[in-house]
Amino acid sequence: MIASFRIFTPLRADPERLAAVRVGEYGTHVAWSDDIDMAASTLWRLAQEQSGVTMTADAFRDWRERKAHTLGIAAQALGLSGRTVAYYDRGARPIPRTVALAVKGLELEL
Repeated sequence: MIASFRIFTPLRADPERLAAVRVGEYGTHVAWSDDIDMAASTLWRLAQEQSGVTMTADAFRDWRERKAHTLGIAAQALGLSGRTVAYYDRGARPIPRTVALAVKGLELEL
């Protein structure tokens, strides 16, 4: 997220500022300044995704194969690029919760 969102640009440009992270008031977030913070729930979700708890590459691949979806068909069904689906399929990127939920919905044909 720090590499992706504009609000975190000052942290990307200054490693010392990035390292100056602290727990926010009441422990509900981490903060670098009054203007730059990240909610504890976001950190938890990212940790779940990165650890494969949300959905593993094997589970994603199993779903795709059960549905007889090629990478392209899976990408179209999920509204993603073929490259992104290929990353998820081989475990090169963590699978976000939104994608895991979409897969579950498509499995149930919701």
